[in-house]
Amino acid sequence: MKKTLSLVIVLLIAMTMVSSVYAEGDKPLIGIVQLVDHPALDAARDGFLLALTQNGLVDGENITIDYRNAQNNQDILSSISDHFVAEQVDLVLAIATPAAQAIAGKTEEIPILATAITDFVVAGLAQSNEKPGWNVSGTTDMNPVEDQIRLILKLAPETKTIGLIYTNSEANSVLQADIALKAIEDMGLKSEVVTVNNSNDVQQATQDLVTRCDAIYIPTDNTLASAMSIVSEVTMTAGIPVICGERNQVVGGGTATLGIDYFNLGQQTGEMAVRVLNGEKTADMPIEAQKEFEYAINKTVCDLLGINIPEELLGFAFETE
Repeated sequence: MKKTLSLVIVLLIAMTMVSSVYAEGDKPLIGIVQLVDHPALDAARDGFLLALTQNGLVDGENITIDYRNAQNNQDILSSISDHFVAEQVDLVLAIATPAAQAIAGKTEEIPILATAITDFVVAGLAQSNEKPGWNVSGTTDMNPVEDQIRLILKLAPETKTIGLIYTNSEANSVLQADIALKAIEDMGLKSEVVTVNNSNDVQQATQDLVTRCDAIYIPTDNTLASAMSIVSEVTMTAGIPVICGERNQVVGGGTATLGIDYFNLGQQTGEMAVRVLNGEKTADMPIEAQKEFEYAINKTVCDLLGINIPEELLGFAFETE
């Protein structure tokens, strides 16, 4: 009987731990601002919400979630950020660099956790990865860019010129592109680069690029991720393989990747959110990263392009419609 009573007490303490820093009857208000709809960012949001649920935090019961999507529009990002500041939310989840920069530019007091950001320091969101120093922390989606470039040669060993396409206003994309260009040069290959300003530029830019390269590399770029169907249509017609920054881009018509899992990244950020709601300061929370990466090979695309998947990668191959 005593053991049962002790277990009940422990469970009750665990269930009320997060709400202990709030006045009785209050529910933490969490604002979520997402740059744009595409599978990777959606997965990060879903992972975040699952982590909250796993820790006993349920929207409408003991927390309130205010989710807003900016549809890749800077003016909407600014408006959403003003709204969260006016509402005095207890925590903001910012999904993608422009979203984090927008809300961080509006408040130095509200704790901000960000995800789907390649480099917090380069983006001006943290003083260092080890000790952010301001009100922003979170999880980085930095990819193994050099290994992704090597993957091109595993699948298309005759490649001599690699094309890069990315959004020139996305700090994440510029950083990854610079790393990719260095890796291409170190491997003794040639490179061709085109950049886009928005989704309206993607088709023409891709059509231009496929005439000048043997394969294409796309980083974890939000504009390109939301336009993968356009990219795929052009590259498949041209017979050009596309190595992507993450799995969802591959599912959307890319050829392959060695990348992170955005759902897991969001879940990792959700665990950080629980700590913030319990009183931990974002300024003291190191930026976290995934330690393991996984291949994703679109067998349907490879078959159409005549690519023989190496035996060691067959276990990571999947078919799409």
